[in-house]
Amino acid sequence: MADEVVLLDFWASMFGMRVRIALAEKGIKYEYKEQDVFNKGPQLLQTNPIHEKVPVLIHNGKPVCESLIIVQYIDEVWKDKSPLLPSDPYQRAHAKFWADFVDKKVYEVSKRLWTSTKGEEREAAKKDYFETFKILEGELGDKPYFGGETFGFVDLSLIPFYSWFYAIETFGEFNIEAECPKNIAWAKSCLHKEIVAKTLQDEKKVYELVGQLRKLQGLE
Repeated sequence: MADEVVLLDFWASMFGMRVRIALAEKGIKYEYKEQDVFNKGPQLLQTNPIHEKVPVLIHNGKPVCESLIIVQYIDEVWKDKSPLLPSDPYQRAHAKFWADFVDKKVYEVSKRLWTSTKGEEREAAKKDYFETFKILEGELGDKPYFGGETFGFVDLSLIPFYSWFYAIETFGEFNIEAECPKNIAWAKSCLHKEIVAKTLQDEKKVYELVGQLRKLQGLE
């Protein structure tokens, strides 16, 4: 019996893009179901009742939630093609640490920038944003990818944020490449992968979405 795979997602979600890249890397066929994250439907609420967020992967009727957990699940279930995590236990733990850093720090500092108003709040958010990405540049070093020579778990965790860079730097009033050139060079290398380039969303569409979100929150 063939696997039945369904993905509940929202087009601009950087977390959902992670899962889409992982599924594409593994060559897994799945049904994509776009979700209205502003008016959540019953299937999303039933399959992720705790967080009520996308993405949710439903594999043969069983839901798996939280993007990094989903990616690890995909890697373990479909392990015969394109491993996403290293086989070495230490390298595996190291990759999970940095993916967790992306989850906890990059999303937080990014959201602070696109939701900030002018003045001290924005300047403080900028400072934290650059410090976070400088830490990531230090971890990347001179390697083409975070795991070494091949695109892997940490790259997959971080690259979806590239779709949001234009919105973040426009609303934050700064240039990311001027401050963190190594991160932009890394992102452009990732975009050479057809799967990544096809999955990432148009930066101008994301910018328009962020503008709408700011208006809804009374920031404009």
